[in-house]
Amino acid sequence: MPYSHLDENNGHKSFQLPGSRPHYNPDRPGQVEHISLDLVLDIPNRSFTGTCAIRLNPVRNAIESLTLDAVDLKIDRVEIDGTDCAFNYDGELLHIPVKVDVIAGKILDLIIYYGVENPQRGMYFIQPDEHYPDKPTQVWTQGEDEDSRFWFPCFDYPGQLATSAIRVQVPKDFMAISNGELVEQTMFGEDRVYQWMQKEIHPTYLMTLAVGRFSEIADSWNGKPVTYYVEKGLEESAKLSMGKTPQMIEFFSEKFGYPYPFPKYAQVCVADFIFGGMENTSTTLLMDRCLLDKRASLDNFNTESLVAHELAHQWFGDLVVIKHWSHAWIKEGMASYCEVLWTEYEYDKDEAAYYLLGEARNYLSEDSSRYRRPIVTNIYREAIELYDRHLYEKGACVYHMIRAELGDELFDRFVHTFVRDNAHKTVETIDVLRAIDKATGRNLAFLFDQYVYRGGHPDYKVAYSWDGDSKLAKLTVTQTQAKEGVHTLTNDLFDLKIPIGFGYVKDGVADVKVTKIRVYEKEQVLYFPLETKPDFISFDVGNNYLKTVTLEYPLPELKAQLKSDLDPISRIYATEAIAKKGNLEAVNALTECLATEKFWAVRLEAAQQLATIKLDLAVTNLVAAIGDEDAFVRRAIVDELGNIKTPETYAAIKQLVEAGDASYYVEAAACRALGGMTTASLKDKQEEAINLLTEVLNTRSGWNEVVRAGAIGGLSKMTDSETALKTILEYVKPGVPQPLRLPSIRALGAISQGQSELNLNTIVEKLSELSRESFFLTQVAVVGGLSQMETVKAIGVLQSLAAHSPDGRVKRMADEGVQKVQKKIGTDGAVKQLREELEEVKKTNQELKGRLENLEAKSK
Repeated sequence: MPYSHLDENNGHKSFQLPGSRPHYNPDRPGQVEHISLDLVLDIPNRSFTGTCAIRLNPVRNAIESLTLDAVDLKIDRVEIDGTDCAFNYDGELLHIPVKVDVIAGKILDLIIYYGVENPQRGMYFIQPDEHYPDKPTQVWTQGEDEDSRFWFPCFDYPGQLATSAIRVQVPKDFMAISNGELVEQTMFGEDRVYQWMQKEIHPTYLMTLAVGRFSEIADSWNGKPVTYYVEKGLEESAKLSMGKTPQMIEFFSEKFGYPYPFPKYAQVCVADFIFGGMENTSTTLLMDRCLLDKRASLDNFNTESLVAHELAHQWFGDLVVIKHWSHAWIKEGMASYCEVLWTEYEYDKDEAAYYLLGEARNYLSEDSSRYRRPIVTNIYREAIELYDRHLYEKGACVYHMIRAELGDELFDRFVHTFVRDNAHKTVETIDVLRAIDKATGRNLAFLFDQYVYRGGHPDYKVAYSWDGDSKLAKLTVTQTQAKEGVHTLTNDLFDLKIPIGFGYVKDGVADVKVTKIRVYEKEQVLYFPLETKPDFISFDVGNNYLKTVTLEYPLPELKAQLKSDLDPISRIYATEAIAKKGNLEAVNALTECLATEKFWAVRLEAAQQLATIKLDLAVTNLVAAIGDEDAFVRRAIVDELGNIKTPETYAAIKQLVEAGDASYYVEAAACRALGGMTTASLKDKQEEAINLLTEVLNTRSGWNEVVRAGAIGGLSKMTDSETALKTILEYVKPGVPQPLRLPSIRALGAISQGQSELNLNTIVEKLSELSRESFFLTQVAVVGGLSQMETVKAIGVLQSLAAHSPDGRVKRMADEGVQKVQKKIGTDGAVKQLREELEEVKKTNQELKGRLENLEAKSK
């Protein structure tokens, strides 16, 4: 299906790019019982040699050949049952003719002698170089989705589960960490040999190896080792960042009704990791940038959520394994929902509710701006394309809706049943429904049909009025996502039982009377006989269903909801509806909320909505709230003030940039805002802003370069400034710390939109040069920069990246970047630019022809 095809997704772009096709697990010759790797690393030369031994239990007689996944390996020799055998290898698949008699149930022992030089995926050698002399020397692996085949030959799909062992020889001052238990550590000359054994079955993508000069911080849970590995000198950061792990293990053991299932839990922080984290069985790898300092921990809960997410995978993903990538939401959705569950346990229900709203909004953003797809689909180019916000965040919302349908007691019973029944097995989506039915007797197929097997969600518009004579509350509920005259599956109406609450406030305390209604038509007008007029109305009490909702209530009811509804998400929806009124009363209501609301998240949302009201008082009150005690609220206010370009707002932001803030993120937000304010009537402030941001770049290096990256972001908004561009170009050079260099690369795209043709060419040439670097995150940053540009010249670089990058994520982002650039410049603009470039080529050719004629004339 072509990328631009919209009709079947209700105006949304299709997930399926050209080249997408259905994917299935391959036929299974037998069950892999055990995989054993014996490796010798040559770290300076980025290579290794060794053997891969596979014990295979055939599922049928007379198997004539075996086909293993093996990409860019050097295969030296193959044995079956101790006898050398012929093989064919094309660089991607290893074909082994089987000459022995194969009998179902009689074990085959396969040994492959092989080596790898400079692997492009699967195993990564991290080393210092002339630009980054302080980078640690490390080796680590990454198998998900199908990258284990790049470092050992295997049946590389999640449906095969086996025990495993890794024996690895490394220089004696290095430590090697892998799955399972360390069964032996010996010296071999000047090297050290580690032997790890994973006794519990798991898939190839969860086999791992991490090598480095790590510091080891020991902890424990119920007598099992819980260990954190970091580079030396980062021990305190390790404790600050991962120290809650034992409590999390206890919580998830109870929540899943199954004690932590592996002999140890290790977390290894590695450099240049290409994911946030990876849940290898009993040995999670984390990017070292997740390590916090004390100042960052004030308002950074991402690391805590990351630790919870990867730990939850030890049950959902590692103990219970997906059978095929198309069902990856089972593990990724639950791990994401476990971030919500941990937040609820460790903090409170309001925090968890807002966290879940953030998950929903992330999915909604992807659905509206990128593409719409069913959560479960086997049609893609590469499986890694599935790892998006539908899989993670929408998957989390589905688990929450299951919980809402069942209630907490039955939800826990379902989870316990699912984990217990499927431990050390593979699962598909149908197994989730079966566990729900077995544990609770409920059939939730209707929910899965609407939210899992098709794309989209309901968009509700809810209007309310009160008929005092008849004492009737009138609700008009419209599903606005349904288009008139369109009847494709993806545009079907949603059919849900939504709880409606009528709130009565007495002495400042709300009492909400709840009734459920079935919402299934495009528009339904509902009447509710009530004894007295309600003070406010809650649509979807508890806000458990994934949706968007627009409230069209009178202002008095909205104000009462904002003040008294017990659900913080309902109060947030009220701030949105109040702001749309756009009058002085709305300003006063939101300002009062900023001053009196106890929950920081509602204050944050009130601030964002206040900024949308085009009245001077709204701006004045927003500036007055810039000193809110909560860093998240301050950051939101700064972001909003950056869009309101007045002398008053500029002065407030400038003061914050100069004075700094307790939060890295607030300080960074102020830097970004300052740069964006120096346009139109504040153009005369541009030089001052550049000087301020340059000073920040020169003096405020700190944790993960958050503040200096904010300064780069501010400079990138000065799209007509050559000085700002030159400054940014200084920070894309090799040697600049990666946390600063990467946002600087992206900033080239942002600043390009107002630059001269000469500068535009300079930017494209620089991004083209950077695109040839092999580091995944650099390529992502380059795509991010190019995708913001408004020139056809960016398209060629994006197309080259899509064609040559080894990473499926980069390929997809580059393809989507081409679409973004084409949309920005438009067909006419693209044709015009191509014509102009053709004229330039003709002009250059004419000049060269003239020079050639002159040379020929002189030579005669």
